[in-house]
Amino acid sequence: MNILMISDVYFPRVNGVSTSIATFRQQLRAAGHRVCLIVPDYGHAHGDDPDVIRIPSRRLWMDPEDRMMRPHAVQALAAELRERRFDLVHIQTPFIAHRVGLRLGKHLGLPVLETCHTYFEEYLYHYIPFLPRALMQAAARHFTRVQCNRLDAVVVPSRAMQDVLREYGVSTPASIIPTGLQLEELSGGSRARFRQAHGIAAAQPVLVHVGRVAHEKNIEFLLDVLLTLRERFADILLVIAGEGPARKSLQARVDREDLQPQVLFVDYLPRGEPLWDCYCAGDVFVFASATETQGLVLLEAMALGVPVVSTAFMGTRDILLGGRGCLVAEPAVGDFAGKVARLLEQPALRARLAREARGYAAEWTAETTTAQLLAYYTALVPPSAPHRPAARGPLSAIP
Repeated sequence: MNILMISDVYFPRVNGVSTSIATFRQQLRAAGHRVCLIVPDYGHAHGDDPDVIRIPSRRLWMDPEDRMMRPHAVQALAAELRERRFDLVHIQTPFIAHRVGLRLGKHLGLPVLETCHTYFEEYLYHYIPFLPRALMQAAARHFTRVQCNRLDAVVVPSRAMQDVLREYGVSTPASIIPTGLQLEELSGGSRARFRQAHGIAAAQPVLVHVGRVAHEKNIEFLLDVLLTLRERFADILLVIAGEGPARKSLQARVDREDLQPQVLFVDYLPRGEPLWDCYCAGDVFVFASATETQGLVLLEAMALGVPVVSTAFMGTRDILLGGRGCLVAEPAVGDFAGKVARLLEQPALRARLAREARGYAAEWTAETTTAQLLAYYTALVPPSAPHRPAARGPLSAIP
Protein backbone atom coordinates (compact mmCIF):
# COMPACT_ATOMS: atom_id res chain seq x y z
CA MET A 1 0.00 0.00 0.00
CA ASN A 2 1.13 3.55 -0.74
CA ILE A 3 0.10 5.98 2.00
CA LEU A 4 0.28 9.77 2.11
CA MET A 5 0.44 11.12 5.69
CA ILE A 6 0.30 14.79 6.60
CA SER A 7 0.77 16.41 10.00
CA ASP A 8 1.22 19.85 11.54
CA VAL A 9 3.76 18.39 13.97
CA TYR A 10 6.63 15.94 13.85
CA PHE A 11 10.11 15.47 15.26
CA PRO A 12 12.17 17.34 16.39
CA ARG A 13 8.97 18.57 18.10
CA VAL A 14 8.56 15.97 20.84
CA ASN A 15 5.05 14.89 21.82
CA GLY A 16 2.71 11.94 21.59
CA VAL A 17 1.61 12.77 18.03
CA SER A 18 5.19 12.72 16.75
CA THR A 19 5.83 9.42 18.55
CA SER A 20 2.64 7.88 17.18
CA ILE A 21 3.41 8.89 13.60
CA ALA A 22 6.98 7.60 13.82
CA THR A 23 5.90 4.31 15.39
CA PHE A 24 3.19 3.49 12.86
CA ARG A 25 5.30 4.71 9.95
CA GLN A 26 8.26 2.55 10.94
CA GLN A 27 6.09 -0.52 11.34
CA LEU A 28 4.27 0.04 8.03
CA ARG A 29 7.53 0.49 6.15
CA ALA A 30 9.02 -2.61 7.77
CA ALA A 31 6.01 -4.56 6.45
CA GLY A 32 6.75 -3.40 2.91
CA HIS A 33 4.39 -0.43 2.59
CA ARG A 34 5.42 3.03 1.46
CA VAL A 35 4.57 6.02 3.66
CA CYS A 36 5.24 9.55 2.41
CA LEU A 37 5.03 12.09 5.24
CA ILE A 38 4.42 15.83 4.80
CA VAL A 39 5.37 17.85 7.90
CA PRO A 40 6.69 21.30 8.89
CA ASP A 41 10.29 22.40 8.53
CA TYR A 42 11.62 23.53 11.92
CA GLY A 43 14.53 25.46 10.49
CA HIS A 44 17.43 23.03 10.88
CA ALA A 45 18.66 19.66 9.64
CA HIS A 46 16.43 16.71 10.59
CA GLY A 47 18.16 13.61 9.23
CA ASP A 48 14.98 12.49 7.47
CA ASP A 49 14.60 9.66 4.99
CA PRO A 50 13.67 10.61 1.39
CA ASP A 51 9.95 10.03 1.93
CA VAL A 52 9.69 12.85 4.49
CA ILE A 53 8.79 16.16 2.83
CA ARG A 54 9.48 19.25 4.95
CA ILE A 55 7.29 22.27 4.21
CA PRO A 56 8.39 25.89 4.81
CA SER A 57 6.69 27.03 8.02
CA ARG A 58 6.40 29.95 10.39
CA ARG A 59 6.38 30.16 14.18
CA LEU A 60 3.19 30.44 16.19
CA TRP A 61 2.97 33.39 18.56
CA MET A 62 1.05 31.45 21.22
CA ASP A 63 3.27 28.35 21.12
CA PRO A 64 6.83 28.93 19.85
CA GLU A 65 7.61 25.18 19.91
CA ASP A 66 5.24 24.61 17.00
CA ARG A 67 5.23 25.67 13.36
CA MET A 68 2.49 26.47 10.84
CA MET A 69 3.04 25.02 7.38
CA ARG A 70 2.52 27.32 4.42
CA PRO A 71 -0.46 25.80 2.55
CA HIS A 72 0.64 27.05 -0.85
CA ALA A 73 3.92 25.16 -0.48
CA VAL A 74 1.93 21.93 -0.08
CA GLN A 75 -0.37 22.82 -2.95
CA ALA A 76 2.67 23.27 -5.18
CA LEU A 77 3.40 19.56 -4.71
CA ALA A 78 0.08 18.44 -6.22
CA ALA A 79 1.47 17.32 -9.59
CA GLU A 80 4.36 15.42 -7.96
CA LEU A 81 2.04 13.72 -5.50
CA ARG A 82 -0.37 12.72 -8.28
CA GLU A 83 2.47 10.89 -10.03
CA ARG A 84 3.19 8.83 -6.90
CA ARG A 85 -0.24 7.13 -7.10
CA PHE A 86 -1.16 6.98 -3.43
CA ASP A 87 -3.93 4.76 -2.11
CA LEU A 88 -5.19 7.05 0.66
CA VAL A 89 -4.49 10.18 2.69
CA HIS A 90 -4.01 9.90 6.46
CA ILE A 91 -4.24 13.25 8.28
CA GLN A 92 -2.71 13.38 11.77
CA THR A 93 -3.64 16.86 13.05
CA PRO A 94 -6.64 19.19 12.62
CA PHE A 95 -5.04 22.45 11.48
CA ILE A 96 -3.30 23.22 8.17
CA ALA A 97 -2.76 19.48 7.69
CA HIS A 98 -6.50 18.85 7.86
CA ARG A 99 -7.44 21.54 5.38
CA VAL A 100 -4.70 20.65 2.89
CA GLY A 101 -5.15 16.92 3.43
CA LEU A 102 -8.82 17.11 2.50
CA ARG A 103 -7.94 19.11 -0.60
CA LEU A 104 -5.32 16.58 -1.60
CA GLY A 105 -7.74 13.71 -1.08
CA LYS A 106 -10.37 15.33 -3.26
CA HIS A 107 -7.85 16.40 -5.89
CA LEU A 108 -6.23 12.96 -6.09
CA GLY A 109 -9.48 11.02 -5.82
CA LEU A 110 -8.43 9.27 -2.60
CA PRO A 111 -10.20 8.30 0.61
CA VAL A 112 -9.18 10.45 3.58
CA LEU A 113 -9.01 9.43 7.24
CA GLU A 114 -7.75 11.32 10.27
CA THR A 115 -6.50 10.39 13.73
CA CYS A 116 -8.02 12.43 16.57
CA HIS A 117 -5.05 12.58 18.93
CA THR A 118 -6.16 15.50 21.12
CA TYR A 119 -9.14 16.30 23.34
CA PHE A 120 -9.38 19.96 22.37
CA GLU A 121 -12.44 20.69 24.51
CA GLU A 122 -10.22 20.53 27.61
CA TYR A 123 -7.19 22.04 25.92
CA LEU A 124 -7.73 25.23 23.92
CA TYR A 125 -8.72 27.53 26.78
CA HIS A 126 -5.25 27.14 28.29
CA TYR A 127 -3.80 28.84 25.21
CA ILE A 128 -6.49 31.46 24.54
CA PRO A 129 -7.26 32.48 28.15
CA PHE A 130 -8.78 35.84 27.24
CA LEU A 131 -11.93 34.12 25.90
CA PRO A 132 -14.49 32.42 28.17
CA ARG A 133 -13.80 28.74 28.81
CA ALA A 134 -17.35 27.71 27.90
CA LEU A 135 -17.05 29.51 24.57
CA MET A 136 -13.77 27.76 23.76
CA GLN A 137 -15.24 24.37 24.68
CA ALA A 138 -18.27 24.94 22.45
CA ALA A 139 -16.02 26.08 19.61
CA ALA A 140 -13.83 22.98 20.00
CA ARG A 141 -16.87 20.68 19.84
CA HIS A 142 -18.22 22.40 16.73
CA PHE A 143 -14.80 22.47 15.10
CA THR A 144 -14.23 18.76 15.72
CA ARG A 145 -17.73 17.72 14.61
CA VAL A 146 -17.54 19.62 11.32
CA GLN A 147 -14.04 18.38 10.54
CA CYS A 148 -14.70 14.73 11.32
CA ASN A 149 -17.94 14.62 9.36
CA ARG A 150 -16.04 15.63 6.21
CA LEU A 151 -13.79 12.56 6.42
CA ASP A 152 -14.23 9.04 5.11
CA ALA A 153 -13.03 7.50 8.39
CA VAL A 154 -11.61 8.43 11.79
CA VAL A 155 -9.03 6.77 14.03
CA VAL A 156 -9.17 7.31 17.80
CA PRO A 157 -6.61 6.03 20.33
CA SER A 158 -9.11 5.13 23.07
CA ARG A 159 -12.71 4.25 23.81
CA ALA A 160 -13.13 7.53 25.69
CA MET A 161 -12.26 9.57 22.61
CA GLN A 162 -14.66 7.52 20.50
CA ASP A 163 -17.41 8.32 23.02
CA VAL A 164 -16.52 12.02 22.87
CA LEU A 165 -16.90 12.11 19.09
CA ARG A 166 -20.26 10.37 19.23
CA GLU A 167 -21.40 12.86 21.87
CA TYR A 168 -20.37 15.70 19.54
CA GLY A 169 -22.54 14.29 16.76
CA VAL A 170 -19.77 12.82 14.60
CA SER A 171 -21.34 10.25 12.27
CA THR A 172 -18.19 9.23 10.37
CA PRO A 173 -17.08 5.65 11.18
CA ALA A 174 -14.40 5.64 13.90
CA SER A 175 -12.10 2.79 14.90
CA ILE A 176 -10.14 2.52 18.17
CA ILE A 177 -6.48 1.95 17.27
CA PRO A 178 -4.00 2.95 20.01
CA THR A 179 -0.32 3.56 19.39
CA GLY A 180 1.67 0.49 20.31
CA LEU A 181 5.12 0.09 21.80
CA GLN A 182 8.24 -0.87 19.90
CA LEU A 183 9.40 -3.07 22.72
CA GLU A 184 12.76 -3.89 21.17
CA GLU A 185 13.67 -0.20 21.53
CA LEU A 186 12.51 0.11 25.14
CA SER A 187 15.52 -1.46 26.78
CA GLY A 188 18.86 -0.53 28.31
CA GLY A 189 17.68 2.19 30.66
CA SER A 190 20.04 2.74 33.61
CA ARG A 191 18.75 4.03 36.94
CA ALA A 192 22.31 4.53 38.21
CA ARG A 193 23.53 6.40 35.13
CA PHE A 194 20.82 9.08 35.31
CA ARG A 195 21.14 9.47 39.07
CA GLN A 196 24.91 9.82 38.90
CA ALA A 197 24.66 12.36 36.07
CA HIS A 198 22.32 14.54 38.12
CA GLY A 199 23.80 14.06 41.58
CA ILE A 200 20.89 11.99 42.92
CA ALA A 201 21.73 9.59 45.73
CA ALA A 202 21.17 5.90 45.03
CA ALA A 203 18.58 5.52 47.80
CA GLN A 204 16.85 8.88 47.38
CA PRO A 205 13.10 8.52 46.67
CA VAL A 206 12.45 9.80 43.13
CA LEU A 207 9.22 10.44 41.25
CA VAL A 208 9.37 10.93 37.48
CA HIS A 209 7.05 12.71 35.07
CA VAL A 210 7.82 12.61 31.34
CA GLY A 211 5.88 14.66 28.81
CA ARG A 212 5.24 18.07 27.41
CA VAL A 213 5.34 20.65 30.19
CA ALA A 214 1.94 22.08 29.33
CA HIS A 215 -0.93 23.37 31.42
CA GLU A 216 -3.28 20.56 30.44
CA LYS A 217 -0.83 17.97 31.83
CA ASN A 218 -1.85 19.06 35.37
CA ILE A 219 1.72 19.19 36.67
CA GLU A 220 0.61 21.84 39.20
CA PHE A 221 -1.34 19.05 40.91
CA LEU A 222 1.84 16.97 41.12
CA LEU A 223 3.54 19.87 42.92
CA ASP A 224 0.66 19.86 45.42
CA VAL A 225 1.25 16.14 45.91
CA LEU A 226 4.96 16.76 46.34
CA LEU A 227 4.35 19.31 49.09
CA THR A 228 2.34 16.72 50.99
CA LEU A 229 4.90 13.97 50.47
CA ARG A 230 7.76 16.23 51.59
CA GLU A 231 6.39 16.09 55.13
CA ARG A 232 6.98 12.33 55.12
CA PHE A 233 10.02 12.02 52.83
CA ALA A 234 12.34 14.95 53.44
CA ASP A 235 14.66 14.10 50.55
CA ILE A 236 12.00 13.25 47.95
CA LEU A 237 12.65 14.48 44.39
CA LEU A 238 10.29 15.02 41.46
CA VAL A 239 11.97 14.88 38.05
CA ILE A 240 10.01 16.74 35.35
CA ALA A 241 11.35 15.82 31.91
CA GLY A 242 10.22 17.89 28.94
CA GLU A 243 9.63 21.42 27.75
CA GLY A 244 6.57 23.51 27.09
CA PRO A 245 4.56 26.64 27.80
CA ALA A 246 3.90 25.83 31.49
CA ARG A 247 7.60 25.55 32.38
CA LYS A 248 7.97 29.22 33.33
CA SER A 249 4.98 29.27 35.68
CA LEU A 250 5.96 25.95 37.28
CA GLN A 251 9.51 27.19 37.85
CA ALA A 252 8.13 30.36 39.43
CA ARG A 253 6.04 28.29 41.83
CA VAL A 254 9.00 26.07 42.70
CA ASP A 255 11.03 29.19 43.53
CA ARG A 256 8.18 30.82 45.44
CA GLU A 257 7.52 27.78 47.64
CA ASP A 258 11.18 26.82 48.18
CA LEU A 259 10.79 23.54 46.31
CA GLN A 260 14.14 23.75 44.52
CA PRO A 261 15.65 20.79 46.45
CA GLN A 262 12.60 18.67 45.60
CA VAL A 263 12.20 19.44 41.87
CA LEU A 264 14.57 18.77 38.98
CA PHE A 265 13.63 20.09 35.54
CA VAL A 266 15.35 18.42 32.60
CA ASP A 267 14.77 19.36 28.97
CA TYR A 268 13.50 17.07 26.25
CA LEU A 269 15.58 13.91 26.15
CA PRO A 270 16.25 11.98 22.93
CA ARG A 271 14.23 8.79 22.60
CA GLY A 272 16.56 5.96 23.44
CA GLU A 273 19.08 5.63 26.22
CA PRO A 274 18.87 9.21 27.63
CA LEU A 275 15.06 9.05 27.96
CA TRP A 276 14.98 5.43 29.14
CA ASP A 277 17.56 6.32 31.84
CA CYS A 278 15.24 9.07 33.07
CA TYR A 279 12.26 6.74 33.35
CA CYS A 280 14.34 4.11 35.14
CA ALA A 281 15.72 6.63 37.65
CA GLY A 282 12.28 6.85 39.21
CA ASP A 283 10.85 4.70 41.97
CA VAL A 284 7.39 5.74 40.76
CA PHE A 285 6.12 7.30 37.53
CA VAL A 286 3.46 9.91 38.33
CA PHE A 287 0.81 11.28 35.98
CA ALA A 288 -2.31 13.36 36.53
CA SER A 289 -3.51 14.68 33.16
CA ALA A 290 -7.27 14.59 32.61
CA THR A 291 -7.08 15.26 28.87
CA GLU A 292 -4.96 12.40 27.46
CA THR A 293 -6.51 10.50 24.59
CA GLN A 294 -4.15 7.60 25.28
CA GLY A 295 -1.21 8.26 27.63
CA LEU A 296 1.63 6.51 25.85
CA VAL A 297 4.16 7.59 28.48
CA LEU A 298 2.40 5.35 31.01
CA LEU A 299 3.05 2.31 28.83
CA GLU A 300 6.66 3.37 28.22
CA ALA A 301 7.26 3.64 31.97
CA MET A 302 5.67 0.23 32.52
CA ALA A 303 7.71 -1.37 29.74
CA LEU A 304 10.83 -0.20 31.55
CA GLY A 305 9.64 -1.69 34.84
CA VAL A 306 8.63 1.53 36.59
CA PRO A 307 5.35 1.26 38.55
CA VAL A 308 2.80 3.99 37.92
CA VAL A 309 0.57 6.12 40.12
CA SER A 310 -1.92 8.04 38.01
CA THR A 311 -5.44 9.33 37.80
CA ALA A 312 -7.61 7.56 35.22
CA PHE A 313 -9.40 9.93 32.87
CA MET A 314 -10.09 9.79 29.14
CA GLY A 315 -7.59 7.52 27.38
CA THR A 316 -5.61 6.67 30.49
CA ARG A 317 -8.63 4.69 31.71
CA ASP A 318 -8.11 2.16 28.91
CA ILE A 319 -4.55 1.59 30.14
CA LEU A 320 -4.96 1.77 33.90
CA LEU A 321 -8.28 0.34 35.00
CA GLY A 322 -7.01 -3.23 34.79
CA GLY A 323 -4.80 -2.29 37.74
CA ARG A 324 -1.73 -4.08 36.41
CA GLY A 325 1.59 -2.41 37.20
CA CYS A 326 -0.10 0.64 38.67
CA LEU A 327 -2.10 2.19 41.46
CA VAL A 328 -5.00 4.31 40.26
CA ALA A 329 -5.51 7.46 42.32
CA GLU A 330 -8.42 9.78 42.79
CA PRO A 331 -7.87 13.38 41.59
CA ALA A 332 -7.36 14.45 45.21
CA VAL A 333 -4.00 15.35 46.68
CA GLY A 334 -4.41 13.18 49.77
CA ASP A 335 -5.34 10.02 47.89
CA PHE A 336 -2.68 10.47 45.23
CA ALA A 337 0.04 11.23 47.79
CA GLY A 338 -1.07 8.27 49.91
CA LYS A 339 -0.68 5.85 47.01
CA VAL A 340 2.76 7.20 46.14
CA ALA A 341 3.82 6.92 49.79
CA ARG A 342 2.56 3.34 49.91
CA LEU A 343 4.82 2.41 47.00
CA LEU A 344 7.82 4.25 48.42
CA GLU A 345 7.43 2.54 51.80
CA GLN A 346 6.77 -0.99 50.48
CA PRO A 347 9.65 -2.23 48.30
CA ALA A 348 8.01 -5.63 47.86
CA LEU A 349 4.84 -4.05 46.45
CA ARG A 350 6.93 -1.81 44.22
CA ALA A 351 8.85 -4.81 42.89
CA ARG A 352 5.65 -6.78 42.24
CA LEU A 353 4.06 -3.91 40.32
CA ALA A 354 7.28 -3.46 38.32
CA ARG A 355 7.09 -7.09 37.19
CA GLU A 356 3.40 -6.74 36.37
CA ALA A 357 4.09 -3.54 34.47
CA ARG A 358 6.61 -5.17 32.14
CA GLY A 359 4.29 -8.06 31.35
CA TYR A 360 1.29 -5.79 30.79
CA ALA A 361 3.17 -3.35 28.53
CA ALA A 362 4.33 -6.28 26.39
CA GLU A 363 0.70 -6.77 25.37
CA TRP A 364 0.61 -3.32 23.71
CA THR A 365 2.88 -4.07 20.78
CA ALA A 366 3.27 -1.81 17.76
CA GLU A 367 3.03 -4.84 15.50
CA THR A 368 -0.49 -5.57 16.76
CA THR A 369 -1.80 -2.02 16.52
CA THR A 370 -0.21 -1.49 13.10
CA ALA A 371 -1.96 -4.61 11.83
CA GLN A 372 -5.23 -3.08 13.03
CA LEU A 373 -4.45 0.18 11.21
CA LEU A 374 -3.53 -1.65 8.01
CA ALA A 375 -6.80 -3.61 8.13
CA TYR A 376 -8.66 -0.29 8.49
CA TYR A 377 -6.78 1.10 5.50
CA THR A 378 -7.62 -1.98 3.45
CA ALA A 379 -11.32 -1.64 4.26
CA LEU A 380 -11.20 1.92 2.90
CA VAL A 381 -9.32 0.90 -0.24
CA PRO A 382 -10.34 -2.61 -1.33
CA PRO A 383 -7.77 -3.94 -3.83
CA SER A 384 -10.35 -4.22 -6.62
CA ALA A 385 -12.04 -0.87 -6.00
CA PRO A 386 -11.11 2.06 -8.27
CA HIS A 387 -10.27 5.41 -6.77
CA ARG A 388 -12.79 8.20 -7.00
CA PRO A 389 -12.30 10.33 -10.10
CA ALA A 390 -9.56 12.86 -9.50
CA ALA A 391 -10.52 16.50 -9.58
CA ARG A 392 -9.37 18.60 -12.47
CA GLY A 393 -7.66 21.94 -12.25
CA PRO A 394 -5.22 23.34 -9.67
CA LEU A 395 -5.33 22.18 -6.08
CA SER A 396 -5.73 25.78 -4.88
CA ALA A 397 -9.10 25.94 -6.70
CA ILE A 398 -10.60 23.21 -4.50
CA PRO A 399 -12.57 24.68 -1.55
